[in-house]
Amino acid sequence: MFLGIDLGTSSVKAVLVDEKQQVIGSASSPLGISRLAPRWSEQDPTEWWQATVTAVGALRSKHGKELAAVRGVGLSGQMHGATLLDAADKPLRPAILWNDGRSEEECRELEQVPQFRKLSGNLAMPGFTAPKLLWVAKHEPEVFRKIAKVLLPKDYLRLRLTGDYVSEPSDAAGTLWLDVAKRTWSSELLAATQLRMEHMPSLVDGSAPSGTLSSAVAAELGLPAGVVVAGGAGDNAAGAVGIGVLNPGQGFLSLGTSGVEFVALDRYSADPERGVHSFCHCVPGRWHHMSVILSAASCLSWVTALTGSGSEAALLERIAKETEGPGEVLFLPYLSGERTPHNDPHAKGVFFGLNHETTPAVLGRAVLEGVAMAFCDGQDALRSAGSAPKSLNVIGGGARSQLWGEILAAALGLPLHYRSGGDVGPAFGAARLGRLAATGEVVDDVCTEPQLLDTVEPRAAWVDAYAERLVRFRKLYALLRGQL
Repeated sequence: MFLGIDLGTSSVKAVLVDEKQQVIGSASSPLGISRLAPRWSEQDPTEWWQATVTAVGALRSKHGKELAAVRGVGLSGQMHGATLLDAADKPLRPAILWNDGRSEEECRELEQVPQFRKLSGNLAMPGFTAPKLLWVAKHEPEVFRKIAKVLLPKDYLRLRLTGDYVSEPSDAAGTLWLDVAKRTWSSELLAATQLRMEHMPSLVDGSAPSGTLSSAVAAELGLPAGVVVAGGAGDNAAGAVGIGVLNPGQGFLSLGTSGVEFVALDRYSADPERGVHSFCHCVPGRWHHMSVILSAASCLSWVTALTGSGSEAALLERIAKETEGPGEVLFLPYLSGERTPHNDPHAKGVFFGLNHETTPAVLGRAVLEGVAMAFCDGQDALRSAGSAPKSLNVIGGGARSQLWGEILAAALGLPLHYRSGGDVGPAFGAARLGRLAATGEVVDDVCTEPQLLDTVEPRAAWVDAYAERLVRFRKLYALLRGQL
């Protein structure tokens, strides 16, 4: 057995996978987000650990025998979170998350650092980790002086599991402190935020061992003592491992809290000008490009609550029954600002085109379509970087919606593939990495594409309609940009 733990934004998920790569059981525990000021987004790292214990405990209640047979553990997690620890490994403040937009000024400062884009391969964006440390240094100097280690979210879980300070290149690339081409920390980039090498964890590949489970934690979780914990991955690279996206031309679309289009590469390539993320893959000798939109499935959750629809499933059912095709209402899905291609933390969510006949179903459809339009913007950025794929696998909680898949396929003009385990992609990928670390098997032998369940082809009648709406969508954003 192999255990994958995925520290998401809204929950911690744990999946148990057998040697035939079948998911034996899964469980999750919810997380909340603190928003104390506009554009702020924070979580308490100790709640990550409590949620992990709860999720694994729920697995143990049903699969205790199987959990006791686990040979390897893999970790996946939300990227970019600044987890600041003192010399006793205590969090100095809540972690500043990936969708926090407070550090716009600090991004401008980083862009002035010589060789910044060449070394990091990316634009400085407020969601990344490095500008957050500059913000803390300016606004909370008493906290900054006490920092002994800076860890990413999943690596804080690793510290609790093993007692070791370790990260891996896929997650580290999202800090802006990594020389992405060389897959090592850059002393020059660290110095730009008043940090040194000793503030950083060591680095291993995501498929390599990073430490072993401590006896006390093993007893608490119901796992064998001394089990290998893999380097793991940032959530998107873990999702790629779970869905078998390792080689050039392969890609996936993630419909989680945020939205990601991910394309695998066999060499380092950077194109930061339009907000394309150039990161290391979690397995040796590979990299990837990503376009990232900050609000995807979170928009569906938001409009469900806004319309009093009870549940996302109920709203999706109503949309399918009450709307027949592309709608006239436009929605800009910028509830947390935006990354690719705009790098605009001030972008706002907008409904345009409302009238007396607008219903909750119409609003819901506009949200599904608005997220699809934002994905189109990201895909154009990938195309300019020379890495747009010819088809996409779909992962994430939003992958459960057939209607959303039909909208996305038509808007993007690409077939979408749905595979077994796609709704738990990062956690499943983490379990695969735990297996690789424990067994030493060949990456490509283990990380194959799961069983194909369905393919959604672009619906011809919708393709032209969405192309026309994309023009209007882009015009609306351009007219409103900077208007507060």
